[in-house]
Amino acid sequence: MAEFVAAMLMVGVTAYAVFGGADFGAGFWDLVAGGAERGARPRSVVDHAIGPVWEANHVWLIFVLVVLWTSFSEAFGSIMLTLFVPLALAAFGIVLRGASFAFRKEVVRLSIRRDFGVVFAVSSVIVPYCFGAVAGGIASGRVPPGGTAGDPWASWINPTSILGGVLAVATCAFLAAVYMTYDAHRFAGPDMEQYFRRRAQVMAVVVGVIAVVGIFVLRADAEYLYDRLTGPALPLVVASGLAGLATLLLCTRRLHRGARALAVGAVAAVIWAWGVAQWPYVLPTRLTVAAAAAPTATLVAVSVAFGLAVVICLPSLALLYVLDQRSLLDADTAVDGVPDRP
Repeated sequence: MAEFVAAMLMVGVTAYAVFGGADFGAGFWDLVAGGAERGARPRSVVDHAIGPVWEANHVWLIFVLVVLWTSFSEAFGSIMLTLFVPLALAAFGIVLRGASFAFRKEVVRLSIRRDFGVVFAVSSVIVPYCFGAVAGGIASGRVPPGGTAGDPWASWINPTSILGGVLAVATCAFLAAVYMTYDAHRFAGPDMEQYFRRRAQVMAVVVGVIAVVGIFVLRADAEYLYDRLTGPALPLVVASGLAGLATLLLCTRRLHRGARALAVGAVAAVIWAWGVAQWPYVLPTRLTVAAAAAPTATLVAVSVAFGLAVVICLPSLALLYVLDQRSLLDADTAVDGVPDRP
């Protein structure tokens, strides 16, 4: 039962990376779009693309936190006590990001709108970096077991955490560019389609370079994780790399739907490679999944709740995404005078 709940947890992490990660990546492109005039149209695409769904995507983060503290409370306590600094920064960034995204569309004065835009964009980079740093701290064995606190700074300011943070930001930017290439094709015109396609291609290469550099970082700083990634998890690592290359090829050929599917597969494969590399530990190499698990009755209750959520919530989320992709939501408006395409 503990193994099943751990798999549920990884499903939630994967969903948050795939959906929420693309939202954060859209903020990255908002940040680097340029000045008010030059960046107006790319920012319009960002607003149009994420407006209807960005709030719903954070459901997955709530799911992950609830499953972790309910089913693996000892690990949850240790993680929160040790990594409270990056987690607090991430939580603060999520709040600021959401508020600024909502307010900047309502204010009239250009200077205030710019201020909200800066907060939205900067927060969109800080949050995935902090989550990646947290993942690096956990995976490199810097979180002690027993619900005790480790070093509040070295636990997330270290080579593996820095690698995790940078890789998270780059991966989010890659996902967002691939998604928005398709969105721009639907409603923003060929110039914006080309704009985001080029950025998707560049970020695919950047993510690949970071991954290669990461091999040497992990070998020096996280030996257990390195051994597992080059051992049992290697097929997933290879699958992620091949999916990334295929995404790059499909973007070049303007096959947007296939590129999106393969980009999702590339990100999902690398996350599950991380999970396989950590197995059987929730806190490598000190606390196993079995030892950290709650009593069986609790795990059964969590599993039942998960089943009910699948039946009740997932169809609603699926409907939201379908309506969004078909431009049937009120938030779907024209981008700088370019009408929506049916």
